[in-house]
Amino acid sequence: MKKTVTEALAKFGLGVVLVAALVFLPAGTLRFPNGWLLMAVLFLPMLAAGAVLIVKRPSLLEQRLKNKESRREQSLVVKLSGLMFIVGFTLAGLDFRFGWTDLPDWVSCAAAALFLLAYLLYVEVLRENPWLSRTVEVQAEQTVVDTGLYGIVRHPMYSATLLLFLSMPLILGSLLSFAVFLTYPMILFKRIRDEEALLAEELEGYDAYRQKVRWRLLPYIW
Repeated sequence: MKKTVTEALAKFGLGVVLVAALVFLPAGTLRFPNGWLLMAVLFLPMLAAGAVLIVKRPSLLEQRLKNKESRREQSLVVKLSGLMFIVGFTLAGLDFRFGWTDLPDWVSCAAAALFLLAYLLYVEVLRENPWLSRTVEVQAEQTVVDTGLYGIVRHPMYSATLLLFLSMPLILGSLLSFAVFLTYPMILFKRIRDEEALLAEELEGYDAYRQKVRWRLLPYIW
């Protein structure tokens, strides 16, 4: 337990430092209100959710700390996602610094509200699925979850992350950064196709679940 908490705190601290560096260094100043808004909505709920997991679901927290993909396809997805964040956040800082695009404040506030709503969806997915891992795998004794949000779409966690990630550049007030983050749906498409191939092969009942729940990510769209 102590090791899990230590690892979680270390990764949280590293995340704070990395995001701050990617946002504020290109901006050339700490006087970047949208940058602080992103830091607040990103890391304060994350800290609270982590504290709850430590107390109530330490096994799930341990699963969430795993981030090394064993499948080549998923490893590529992780690298593409990382590149998206690096380019997107850096571009947002430069956009603020040089004033290339200018979104009104209400857009950033609305995006922050959407981010928090999406985070609530993310937390609900964590509550519904005890086998939720950051890596694509089938765990021992894992069964298909087909109720709640999983009765609407097959990958509600990815639905939540889609809203989370697309709202980030708008919180930062950068249309250029938003254009970069628009690559995320394509990255998700690649991840989901490979993940479903694995689940169909190794998770009993997943084929029947796919017949029951038609939509993968967004109802009536895909």
